[in-house]
Amino acid sequence: MIKATELRTQLMADGLSRKALNTDPFIQFQSWYQQTLATDIPEPTALSLATVDEKGQPWQRMVLLKLYDEDGFVFFTNYSSRKAQHISQNSHVSLLFPWHALGRQVKITGTAEKIPTSESFKYFSTRPRGSQLGAWASPQSQVIKNRAMLDTVLEQMKDKFLHGEIPLPDSWGGYRVTPKTFEFWQARESRLHDRFLYTQNQEGIWQFERLAP
Repeated sequence: MIKATELRTQLMADGLSRKALNTDPFIQFQSWYQQTLATDIPEPTALSLATVDEKGQPWQRMVLLKLYDEDGFVFFTNYSSRKAQHISQNSHVSLLFPWHALGRQVKITGTAEKIPTSESFKYFSTRPRGSQLGAWASPQSQVIKNRAMLDTVLEQMKDKFLHGEIPLPDSWGGYRVTPKTFEFWQARESRLHDRFLYTQNQEGIWQFERLAP
């Protein structure tokens, strides 16, 4: 396990150059992500998800990245949650990976859509049993009277699914965010950070350019 504090010093000294970047932002993300996973950073898969409500008010919350490939980045939630309601009205979202311990950030903008139920079930079946029960017990983002009410419903779910596998709730599943832009941010001394923004041209080819810090 690599100490993040030691790696941060090296990364800040090396900086981020055009030559060091991959022309494919997904491959560039893969490189940074795998490097982050190899460190002692807590919750390296955590990211901030921003959505906008019907009044134009932005909202943010932390979610966990569970899957990603060239089609996008996947997180899971209750389809009745606040974030899900926002996405149903406005699918434009942004993601931020806050790897501050390494002096790095990755910012992504794009659109979110539900993944097929079969994909949600495949992931749900790998979750710990307690997390599966929690998905059934919690009416996410809804007002509840007290904690005791939540605990009571959880016990009811334990009894209901005492034997056998726990099925996928109809109100739970994944969203895939299809990126429109990527920004890779590397901290440098004197706050003169390195920033590169990837966008796609009309032919769908990714291009990138340096931004001032």
